[in-house]
Amino acid sequence: MAAGNGDVIPSTLARSGAARFWLAVLLTGICTGIAAAALTRLLEMVQHVMWNGPGTNLLEAAQQASAWRHILVLLGAGLVTGAGQIVLKHLSSGNGIDTTAAIWFHAGRMPALRTLGSALLSVVIVGMGASLGREGAPKQAGAVMANFFSDRGRLSDEQRRLLVACGAGAGMGAAYGVPLGGALFSLEVMRGMLALRYVLPALFASVVATAVSWVALPDAATYIIPAYSSSFSCVAWALLAGPIAGVVSVGYVRVVTWADRNRPQGWRRLAAPLLGLGLLGVVSIWFPQLLGNGRDISQLAFTNQAAPALLLIVLVLKPAATVLCMRTGAPGGLFTPSLTVGALLGAVLGHAWSWLWPGVPAGLFAIIGAAAVLAATTQGPISTVVLMMELTGRDRSFILPLLLAVATATLVARTIEPRSIYDARLTDEEVAARRKLRELPSQ
Repeated sequence: MAAGNGDVIPSTLARSGAARFWLAVLLTGICTGIAAAALTRLLEMVQHVMWNGPGTNLLEAAQQASAWRHILVLLGAGLVTGAGQIVLKHLSSGNGIDTTAAIWFHAGRMPALRTLGSALLSVVIVGMGASLGREGAPKQAGAVMANFFSDRGRLSDEQRRLLVACGAGAGMGAAYGVPLGGALFSLEVMRGMLALRYVLPALFASVVATAVSWVALPDAATYIIPAYSSSFSCVAWALLAGPIAGVVSVGYVRVVTWADRNRPQGWRRLAAPLLGLGLLGVVSIWFPQLLGNGRDISQLAFTNQAAPALLLIVLVLKPAATVLCMRTGAPGGLFTPSLTVGALLGAVLGHAWSWLWPGVPAGLFAIIGAAAVLAATTQGPISTVVLMMELTGRDRSFILPLLLAVATATLVARTIEPRSIYDARLTDEEVAARRKLRELPSQ
């Protein structure tokens, strides 16, 4: 219950209740940064122990591993997933609440133990090779931190909603070293509103979390790419590829929604992960690019170091692997897997375009495709553009074709499907209700 401050988001320190709110924002940022660093290091440790590979490059480690290691590690991931689901089921009363659903329909409230347990489980199985993203865990940790400090500060429901969104975005920012992108992600994707009164809390939480995480994590771009430059050929390709990316994104979102709605129940919670992740382990013997969140194959696509035939095969298999993992009930993020699908799609379409109009590096097509699919699947075009700049460390060199592809892909996707990858657990009625709430005029 709020202590007399209503639902006002204090824009200055002079407003009533401002001290409690801004202290909660600060503490959320600090604790989320610590949690993101700890979870990232845990993932790296699990990956190193399971795959016995150099550094943090899962693809390189998997390529050097024996066939039996592929099978046994993924079977182990299936066993951990099944056992983890059973434990999480009994960890708290009632069902778990997805972060998006919590923000929109539960005033940001979600079960702390079960949410943190799901975050730890996702980190372990992604480190073991599950084809899911690692950002889900720090996002969940940030949301739990925001809930904790909302309770301590006796914040209103509206303040809690915003703080939980800020905590989730701060987790994203800290995990990938993208403070501005994390702030915009929290508002555009998680809260669904880019209102001015929300901007400062989002920025503050994300910047603090990212700064804290840099004590343990490297302050460096996630993807190292050359200095690509734009051209008329690239602009023309972006206008054609954007709508294609939008349609592909709709299909991807719908399949992800189907997989999430059909997670195993009862005794299948143990059997399905063993079968599904075991199958992934077998296929990964020939295609190790399917393991993990997809960062390594995206890096190769961005720098044109993968053969077109391999890119085409992985374009089909990688989203199938992600959906398979979700179908088994494995928890994990979808941010990097969606980016990877876009990178593969852009690279494949770019190679085809080069037969008609040569001259543009295939890696540039992959970057633009990654942005287009990511924007369309998250339905967050502004945050996506900023995130791609921060993730690659590049800004203006290819901004025009990137903006065109992002805008057209998002427009096509929104026209066909109102749901994003983060709405997978929402019912059709909840998606419609959220859409109405988002379209209400700002107060």
